[in-house]
Amino acid sequence: MEIKKGLAGVVVDHTSVSKVMPETNSLTYRGYPVPELCEHKSFEDVAFLLWKGELPTAEEKASFETKEKSYRTITEACLNMIQSLPKTTHPMDALRTAVSFIGCEDDRVWKDDPETNFDKSMSLMAKIPTVIAAYYRHQKGQDFIAPKKELGFSENFFSMCFGEVPAAEVAKAFDVSLILYAEHSFNASTFTARVIASTTSDLYSSVTGAIGALKGPLHGGANEQVMYVLKEIETPERAKDWMLTALKEKRKIMGFGHRVYKNGDSRVPTMTKYTNILAEHTGQTKWVEISKILEETMIAEKDIYPNLDFPAGPAYYMMGFEIDMFTPLFVMSRITGWCAHIMEQTASNKLIRPLSAYNGVLERKVR
Repeated sequence: MEIKKGLAGVVVDHTSVSKVMPETNSLTYRGYPVPELCEHKSFEDVAFLLWKGELPTAEEKASFETKEKSYRTITEACLNMIQSLPKTTHPMDALRTAVSFIGCEDDRVWKDDPETNFDKSMSLMAKIPTVIAAYYRHQKGQDFIAPKKELGFSENFFSMCFGEVPAAEVAKAFDVSLILYAEHSFNASTFTARVIASTTSDLYSSVTGAIGALKGPLHGGANEQVMYVLKEIETPERAKDWMLTALKEKRKIMGFGHRVYKNGDSRVPTMTKYTNILAEHTGQTKWVEISKILEETMIAEKDIYPNLDFPAGPAYYMMGFEIDMFTPLFVMSRITGWCAHIMEQTASNKLIRPLSAYNGVLERKVR
């Protein structure tokens, strides 16, 4: 019996949410090339597209944005719970706990018809930034800043975190990162969400499980590890020797390689473009200089290319976020893809229950 460790190469279901095409190094959401969505559409447009299957009309977009803004507020009980957490709690653990709490507050928890799940999805998309910002400020001993309905999605998040609206270059780069991270087929966290949904559990349980999967450094946590490496290297002059030493010592270098893409992650060029814009805007060019040397050395030595986490890590750092905030930012985006897959799984469900090949001790008697 052939064992497919990590389910590598196993096709388990159909999906119309996104298509990853490693042979052409491209990615589409509902048929639209993701780089084009980044340049011409907003994150809100993409959320609607992933959930409804089509880009919104002007009227649909206006209605969607109005509703999202109305859902941003979290209850006082939820805020008190967030502020009761130890300040040593990782933001992903705080976020996971808050999503469970929000689910407990929703009396529709067992309703899973398409419209109710769409509404729950929009509520989570709106509330998750508020949760992240609330815990961010709690960790720093700062007062909570309530969401502002007059601000767009990205601008409101920065306002809740830092008390001010970002420059246009920063807001655009952040919006692009959200679009790029929004969806990527049956990755580990999305598959986790679908497995839980396949049991006919509720949407909040599926999302909570997905957050747990995304926390792992081999999945969502990689963007945090990328920035720790860049800070360790500190100067461009040290970058090449650091990479050569790391390769010689066979260290796991985060931000490089991908289970699906072998010739480069299709999302990297777009994110790199906006990371470079941020570097020029903030004057922190050394991070992109170090990154470029690391990338060139890795390709020359191993023919392994960077993935999206590689340019996203320094981008988030230059925006002013603490490193342990990077993966929660991923959740802000991927909630759209997760919920799209939860809804798709629910619409055509079969319990996901693989088999295993036993290799333990053979049957024996109890004496």
